[in-house]
Amino acid sequence: MKQLLDITIIGGGPAGLYAAFYAGLRGLKVRIIDQNNTLGGKLNLFPEKIVWDAGGIPPQPAAEIMQNLIKQGTTFNPEVILNTVVTDIKKENDYHFIVETSDKSYHSKTVIVAVGSGIIKPIKLDIEGADRYEVNNLHYVVPSLKRFKDKRVLISGGGNAAVDWAHDIAPIAKSVHIICRKEDFKGHEETVRQLDDLGVIKITNQTIHSLIADEDEIKQVEIIHNTDDTIQILDVDDVIINHGFHMDCELLNDSTVQFERVDDFYIKGNANTSTNTPGIYAIGDILKHDAKVNLIIGCFHDAATSINQIKMYLDPNAPSYGIVSSHNPIFEEENEKIKKKLFES
Repeated sequence: MKQLLDITIIGGGPAGLYAAFYAGLRGLKVRIIDQNNTLGGKLNLFPEKIVWDAGGIPPQPAAEIMQNLIKQGTTFNPEVILNTVVTDIKKENDYHFIVETSDKSYHSKTVIVAVGSGIIKPIKLDIEGADRYEVNNLHYVVPSLKRFKDKRVLISGGGNAAVDWAHDIAPIAKSVHIICRKEDFKGHEETVRQLDDLGVIKITNQTIHSLIADEDEIKQVEIIHNTDDTIQILDVDDVIINHGFHMDCELLNDSTVQFERVDDFYIKGNANTSTNTPGIYAIGDILKHDAKVNLIIGCFHDAATSINQIKMYLDPNAPSYGIVSSHNPIFEEENEKIKKKLFES
């Protein structure tokens, strides 16, 4: 017999995780489906990046915020399904949706779409045979800064992530070059300026032309000027590519339930997270409306709002918002443990 839960959340990043937590506060039964092999979404891509803009949380690495979000999001034991790509959303009636995957169908009364900017696929270096070096010293993410201690590092990319990586790696690396194909870098102005103080060599109007390798490791990189075709050769120990990510969201394109869209990608919704289909809600980066705030704190607001909307959708007599956690009887035992530790310290 099919298990008809209250909510299926598509996406296990910050928005989906907080929605799962808040749903538990409101007594709703939830499943999370995510295409990755772990929860946390894009926080997995930048584990050592220091996050400053999460309200009330002191600056800390994304990995720590991610682990706290996972712990919080699984407080009420949602059903978690990983390594699974959702392929379709179908509507049986106002209180019954079918979420299809490649090997199983999942049933719920409502659906929350929390897929961020789509399935995470780094844009790969467009050089034949480059993929063979990914095992050793060609990288598309930076899981640990320690990897680059005393190394000669080349970073290709002009956006915030590439500039941030250059900034963070420079103090421990032997040398850092950062190249971009345009006339200037698009990272935060002050961070770009600080690269000079850190000794990072900035190269503009150039792209990677070829890789020179010894067996399975890149030893040198040829970079070419975009206008005069002059070539420069750099000795390297590691190469990091940050040319962005494919915004792959075939689900929204192919879904039986059709979504109103913005820019042929994002879900056009409302500030209360509702979409053009009653019973389906969108939260986090995938949601667009005039009052949208694209910060991590914004996705938490979306999550709580969607759950309150779902609670009233399923039960019109329900209160419009949930009991705050400090007064929720669910947490009485844990609150006492925390208070005891405070008194003992």
